[in-house]
Amino acid sequence: MSTSTVLITGATSGFGLASARLFAEHGYPLIITGRRVDRLQKLSDELSALVPVHYVPLDVRDAQAVSEMVATLPESFRNIEVLVNNAGLALGSGPAWEASLEDWHTMIDTNVTGLVNVTHCLLPILRQQPKASIINLASVASNWSYPGSHVYGGSKAFVAQFSRNLRCDLAGSGVRVTSLEPGMCETEFSLVRFKGDQEKSDNLYKGVNPIRPDDIADIIFWIASQPAHININSLEVMPTSQAWDNFKVVRETD
Repeated sequence: MSTSTVLITGATSGFGLASARLFAEHGYPLIITGRRVDRLQKLSDELSALVPVHYVPLDVRDAQAVSEMVATLPESFRNIEVLVNNAGLALGSGPAWEASLEDWHTMIDTNVTGLVNVTHCLLPILRQQPKASIINLASVASNWSYPGSHVYGGSKAFVAQFSRNLRCDLAGSGVRVTSLEPGMCETEFSLVRFKGDQEKSDNLYKGVNPIRPDDIADIIFWIASQPAHININSLEVMPTSQAWDNFKVVRETD
């Protein structure tokens, strides 16, 4: 069993859930957080048979709650070596003028403010480790524009750029920083984005053979497992069936 702890935000589904299971299989004690207490409890019960697990119901948007979570960590869980900033979401897929301002604020508060809250609180702990990793979940939307991405893409572009800037500040400290940028993945992500419309979510992935949560968990574990002198700066990954298309051109009509 590892003596170093892994902290995963948004551990109740998708990449976070798959990553928690994979790190547990490899013997890493876990701190798992999320807003759905029942799921956290269930996951904790499942993984506690393998490794020590500390779970904390947490909304990363709440800076005070994040600070209290870190301040009250049991001593045996304070040696955090890996931070997986996974908590995030997209809301809506229509054009900007049809979007809900509340949805925009929720994406910014979660994808940007929440990630900053957690990272800022954990930097003092991470900098004490001889080898540490911050793995931030960005998106291909941080690099490539598409209709309906507006604030979601903007928030993930922040994650990617913040990761690079943080890497500059932490160079020489032993803390590695990675921006992981997945493409089309079949998780609850689209179900949340489409406000619970299961049919719309299913149709998005039909015939695509998309990335799966376990695929991203494997990549996260690989990044964290690199030798101390290796930093994976950024990694963009898509399913083979997904690629770039032509630029949109709007033509004048008579």
